[in-house]
Amino acid sequence: QVQLVESGGGLVQAGDSLRLSCAASIRPFSNYVMGWFRQAPGKERESVAAISRTGENIYYTDSVKGRFTISRDGAKSTVTLEMNSLRPEDTAAYYCAAGTSDTRSFYGGRVDYWGKGTLVTVSS
Repeated sequence: QVQLVESGGGLVQAGDSLRLSCAASIRPFSNYVMGWFRQAPGKERESVAAISRTGENIYYTDSVKGRFTISRDGAKSTVTLEMNSLRPEDTAAYYCAAGTSDTRSFYGGRVDYWGKGTLVTVSS
């Protein structure tokens, strides 16, 4: 059974940093594109970042470029989202995701597996 388990969410102030981690029970981990999506209250889920199987191709939504960094660790089957200079508009439930499509399609929403999400709240 595939499981994606997120951790690291919480309540922070604007300008602070958080690190989200996702432990994936998918095998082989290297066969999957990985990424993060988020959903703010009253809004649709949106893609935040995606990383290809090899880590060579990475996508970010414009609003997080230069502030967020996605990475993956094949040995630990984990994907991490480093979030710096957080803003109130980053407040959302963040979901780890995995997919078997190409990275661009995955970033566009073609996801095979979802985690249950972790809440990030940024106060002003």
